[in-house]
Amino acid sequence: MSTRRRRIARITTLVIGIPFLALIGFLALTPRRVEQSIPNVLDLILGAVHRLGWTSLDFTTLEVAANVLVFIPVGIVAYVFLPRRARWLALAVGPAASIAIELTQLLALPNRDPSINDVIANSIGATIGVALCLLSSWAFPSRVSARPSTLEAS
Repeated sequence: MSTRRRRIARITTLVIGIPFLALIGFLALTPRRVEQSIPNVLDLILGAVHRLGWTSLDFTTLEVAANVLVFIPVGIVAYVFLPRRARWLALAVGPAASIAIELTQLLALPNRDPSINDVIANSIGATIGVALCLLSSWAFPSRVSARPSTLEAS
């Protein structure tokens, strides 16, 4: 990726990613459970999905799907900001962040229920984010100049 394209990717990721990551932090680390913090939103989502015909979708399934979806940007942000040679570490960022969140809930937030299922779903989401970046890099490779570089002798 050219320096200009990489800079644009980083700026875009910052503009979109930082508010999103702040929202994840807020939802994950508030003392109240998410369904207690935003019950009307969850009821609206479940109601809309049920009206679309997915009547078997319950809160637990919605929670797992949300955990996967919410952590996709974590993988993307990690991939974009890690140096090229260390991008494989992006695969560890999602699970590490999720474990940190669940440990914080266990140790400091008595009204929250830490769950290994959350860690698994979050890790899957972050891995999907990294995979999307890899697919994007493959589908839109860096442009290489058709002209070979030449050195001018003085």
